[in-house]
Amino acid sequence: MMGNWADAGDLAQETFIRAYHSLSDFQRKCSFSTWIYHIAVNICRDELRKNNRRPNISLDEIAASSGGLPFSETGTGCPENKLEQIELQGAVQECLNALPDEYRLVLIMREIQGLSYEEIASALKCSAGTVKSRLSRARAAFKQKAEVIIGTFSLPGTSKG
Repeated sequence: MMGNWADAGDLAQETFIRAYHSLSDFQRKCSFSTWIYHIAVNICRDELRKNNRRPNISLDEIAASSGGLPFSETGTGCPENKLEQIELQGAVQECLNALPDEYRLVLIMREIQGLSYEEIASALKCSAGTVKSRLSRARAAFKQKAEVIIGTFSLPGTSKG
């Protein structure tokens, strides 16, 4: 959500410091990981507000941490395919960064990090219905932006035009 490893590392450290100091406030109504995630989301939001900047989401960082993107081609040595994949990843990142923060956040939490609606709702302190609504709007907005930005690309295994 922060856009680079240095900021993310600093905020991760701040998350664990705050969690340590707030251990006595932890209520077992939700899982410990959800509680930590909620703290992290709040710290990131505070930092973004403080700096008054839009976050950049790096698909390279997401790919490195999750073992690759769903549409990545492994084992192909064709430079043309690799170049197209790099351009496509950049276009997808541009689409993500163009979304409003609340839409980008739920889209990443659900589609990239694989969290359930309930986990997202708990982390964001909203209802599962709100999460589903935001996710629906996020997908529609992403699709609209992708049709404009990515319209010239084709996914591996599909034909152009």
